[in-house]
Amino acid sequence: MFPGGKINPKKMKQMMKQLGMEMETIEDVHRVVIETGTGTYVFDGAEVVATIMQGVTTYQITGEARFEPAALEIPEDDVRLVMEQTGASAEAAREALKATGGDIAGAILRLTAA
Repeated sequence: MFPGGKINPKKMKQMMKQLGMEMETIEDVHRVVIETGTGTYVFDGAEVVATIMQGVTTYQITGEARFEPAALEIPEDDVRLVMEQTGASAEAAREALKATGGDIAGAILRLTAA
């Protein structure tokens, strides 16, 4: 892209400014957390750069992430329904629901097929 593969940092800043682009390193970042439906991505000690171009800010995160899966929440109504349908204890119904990823029909089949 650039002749010789090297570019002067001053020239790069000048070119970016001409394009209406600004970059800013966010200092003293301790942790970045991204929460999703399936879990949380945690970046400890990440490097974060904010890029502003045409009024839109984009954040770039550099670092190693670890993934922490979300804990499966089992509603009490589901536990009661499985208990009623199978005659199982609350603990057994909850375990069956956890084993089937919260699938009520699967939990009932699991408890009645044994």
